[in-house]
Amino acid sequence: MFHTRRTDAVLLLVAIVWGSSYLAAKTATHALPVLVVLFARYALSAICLALVAARRRKERCTRDEVRVGAVLGVTQAAVLVLETYGVAHTSAANAGLIISLTIVLTPLLDRTTDNGRLPPRFFAATGVCLVAVALLMSGSGFHTPGIGDLLMLAAAVVRAAHVALVGRLTKGRVVRPLQLTAVQTGVGSALFVVPAASALPTLTRVDATVWGQLVYLALFCSVFAFLAQTWAVQNSSASRASLLLGTEPVWAVVVGVCLGGEGLTVLTGLGAALMVTGTYWGQHIERTHRTTHIEESPCRTTAPTSV
Repeated sequence: MFHTRRTDAVLLLVAIVWGSSYLAAKTATHALPVLVVLFARYALSAICLALVAARRRKERCTRDEVRVGAVLGVTQAAVLVLETYGVAHTSAANAGLIISLTIVLTPLLDRTTDNGRLPPRFFAATGVCLVAVALLMSGSGFHTPGIGDLLMLAAAVVRAAHVALVGRLTKGRVVRPLQLTAVQTGVGSALFVVPAASALPTLTRVDATVWGQLVYLALFCSVFAFLAQTWAVQNSSASRASLLLGTEPVWAVVVGVCLGGEGLTVLTGLGAALMVTGTYWGQHIERTHRTTHIEESPCRTTAPTSV
């Protein structure tokens, strides 16, 4: 029980960090081209992980970690491209709200559960979360979707696939989150360095505030969040992770209200309350379902994981 609560707490902290990332990314893209923001985010992350890896020379990446990390690096980069371009063309609140549709899409793609299906009540919980998203959108003045909103919708689809892939590709393998994240950031840096090369001199003309946002996006929203997400999915499930990460729009609204000067309405507050309720209900159903199935399958073994 303690281990489960610790895993949930880590996922919730990731949701808080990611909820705050939209305002930081939107502000950064006002000062810098999107591709430069993405390259800086990945490069700073890669440097940080390289420094950590340098102190652990004996813990080199295995073939599985390189192969899995390369695939996940591409899908994660695709998510960030869509998210960053999307948030540049919509509000930070709308971005955080639309991306939460991942909680509905991930269980449809997740096939890591042994019986392949979750109880209908699980999807009822995601329905509650959808109602919450609708209320949050109404409270934020969301109306006709624009190009930024459509990009965020595409990001939700790709993120759901990415989260499901984390569970699918790491299942049955000894894949360490640190090494896996290092490979992902290396792949992302390589993917963005050429497209961003011509605009990289703009980094020398921004102030300390913008650099602070880039460092925050890199160290907290990338390094910490990627490591924590991979570790938590390995110790839980992709569907469970998607529900807890689904509280992200609540934190996006909180940050928007407290730091971005956005208004807080009754509908927004009700939507936030429903999101928390739906998330708690859904993760309780998933935990009960998974625990019951494990008890019914005493011969089932799982490959060990380590941080």
